[in-house]
Amino acid sequence: MSHTAHIRSHRKPRRSASTLAMRAGVAGGVLGTLAVAGAAGSANAAEPVTQTLELPTLTADLAAQAAQSADATQQAAANYQLQAERDAAAAKAAKQAKSDLAEAKQKAAAAKKKAEEAARKEAAARASRNAERTTLSTTADAGSTSTSTSTGTSTATGSAAAVISFVKAQVGKAYVSGATGPSAYDCSGLVQTAFKQVGISLPRVSQDQSTAGTQVSLSNLQPGDILYWGSAGSAYHVAVYVGDGMFVGAQNPSTGVAEKPLSYDPPTGAVRVL
Repeated sequence: MSHTAHIRSHRKPRRSASTLAMRAGVAGGVLGTLAVAGAAGSANAAEPVTQTLELPTLTADLAAQAAQSADATQQAAANYQLQAERDAAAAKAAKQAKSDLAEAKQKAAAAKKKAEEAARKEAAARASRNAERTTLSTTADAGSTSTSTSTGTSTATGSAAAVISFVKAQVGKAYVSGATGPSAYDCSGLVQTAFKQVGISLPRVSQDQSTAGTQVSLSNLQPGDILYWGSAGSAYHVAVYVGDGMFVGAQNPSTGVAEKPLSYDPPTGAVRVL
């Protein structure tokens, strides 16, 4: 027998397989529990992160909706403003049209009144000319014209003879509105130029020539008197009386300067400047 046989071995005794298996199972259970706890802890820890990630998405949606609402509101406001401007323009146009219509009516009324006044004046002038024509015809038929009226150009002397000689020399020349000779005349241009030959300055137009000098009766005409047609101060035609019931005037573009009897177109009145 060995001298060490009575001493117990210092080796740890081997554990049995069942003991090892039990310990392994306990360790596995502990580790599994820790793993579950860790996973749960990880899940709980990750939950705020998930909520944090969803919040910007929700905020962005609200911002987009707010922007769309603002755009819609702005567009509606622009539409209202455009409609208001259109309504204001329509109201302004209607007001202007009403004003223009009133003005047009006023002008039409004024034009109508003016036309009626001109018609009355023309009727009065026509009546006066007809009356004078009747007087002249009656006087001529009765052979009771005055010595002055029946005086021939052969008895005209001085300035009157010079005026008559000049206008008779122009017979046959053309009538041109505004002309004062020497190749063409209008009615007042012929009269003005004729009297200029004897140093008498007359107004240019027939209206003014009909009031120059002294008004004389058509029954007391003398050679050299100025005849006028229309009212004194508004005459539309003038000529020169040359005696023997004749006158010379620049009549119109068709006849030019012509010598005609008083019965051709009886004048309204006469003035004497010689």
